[in-house]
Amino acid sequence: MTQVRLAWTDDADRAVALPTYATKGAAGADIRANFRPDLRAGITIDPGQQVAVPTGLKMEIPPGYEVQIRPRSGLAFKHHLTILNAPGTIDADYRGEVKVLLFNAGRIPVDIAHGERVAQIVVAAAPQAEFELVEGLSDSDRGAGGFGSTGRG
Repeated sequence: MTQVRLAWTDDADRAVALPTYATKGAAGADIRANFRPDLRAGITIDPGQQVAVPTGLKMEIPPGYEVQIRPRSGLAFKHHLTILNAPGTIDADYRGEVKVLLFNAGRIPVDIAHGERVAQIVVAAAPQAEFELVEGLSDSDRGAGGFGSTGRG
């Protein structure tokens, strides 16, 4: 099992739950909003608005791994909230606070409560590649076919 070390930010509410897997087979762990003291009543995200929601957590991710920030399906389906840069990537060498870039794609404001589950995090292998410039590439069945080239949708 891969270990990701966590640390609280200075103004974090340490009573907010750490990331947790909802079920034994879950790939993503739920991560929660952790607002600074003056915003602990929560926030509202208006339609078309993006907000960097603080989690109160910093991470130490092992080299060769990343943590992906992904939308929660319930928030997306019921409230039209998504992660604007989905999936967001937390690099192994980043040590600042993890924030979730929520975007309200709906038509009504959405309230986010302090301690509410706002995203899922997935720990994934992220090997670095060596890039080599060559004169030509090998052939493939797809070739240079781009967007939509393999069929509709």
